[in-house]
Amino acid sequence: MTIAITGATGQLGRLIVERLKTRVEPARLRALVRTPAKAADLGIQALEADYDRPSTLAAALAGVDTLMLVSSSEVGRRTAQHRHVIEAARAAGVRRIVYTSLLRADTSALSLAGEHRDTERMLKDAGLGWTILRNGWYTENYMGSVAGALAGGELVGTVGQGRIASASRADYAAAAAVVLTEAGHEKQTYELAGDTAYTLEQLAAELSRQTGRTIPYRHVSEADYAAFLAAHGLPPELARAIASWDAEASRGALYDDGRRLSRLIGRPTTPLADSVTAALNA
Repeated sequence: MTIAITGATGQLGRLIVERLKTRVEPARLRALVRTPAKAADLGIQALEADYDRPSTLAAALAGVDTLMLVSSSEVGRRTAQHRHVIEAARAAGVRRIVYTSLLRADTSALSLAGEHRDTERMLKDAGLGWTILRNGWYTENYMGSVAGALAGGELVGTVGQGRIASASRADYAAAAAVVLTEAGHEKQTYELAGDTAYTLEQLAAELSRQTGRTIPYRHVSEADYAAFLAAHGLPPELARAIASWDAEASRGALYDDGRRLSRLIGRPTTPLADSVTAALNA
């Protein structure tokens, strides 16, 4: 049985590959990437597979039993790109696709949700086996603000008192490895999030505790946060998108208390304090 992983050189894809290598023989794994040379350090077979070039997908998927479809990073183009992969997988005789979706994609108000809903629908209509991993936020998304908070002396956001049940990429990768290699997960949709939710005030407090400095959280409006991000170098469109996601987080979009993720991986999810320590030592 061959397991193929799309986006295997990405931040999540690499972690999934490493987790899989502890569970199955590397010879059973295949990295599907745009540039195979960049996958040389993965220690598994790597084949060219470009979401935008369907002609590359047929050969890459030949002989694959299970496909790990890591969602494309190109927001706005995901539906078409994922359609190409799903159609190629069906033509190649792939038995099951595991897909990284979004927490509560069917009801989420996040602007990211629409393309995930489209992909979930395509998966269910394709006639293949499927497992949907509705991943919550990556804790690393907020760890990217640590350096700026230290430099500016405050953590700025528009989440208010919204609680964020994030987990590390390593946690989500561990879950993917489980469902890719164990039975009983076909036609299952899992809402995955961290065990313990936190507010940005609590993140700022943990940052203060570990640095010995006073780093407060400053709440601003969605428009002001978008302007703040743009002023610090983000493209305006991306800044507005991130601000909108934080605004939805203030209304509960990133909160979940089901603890399905920790049950799936058989251990607690990575504590916020550990992620802060890692960010400070990066």
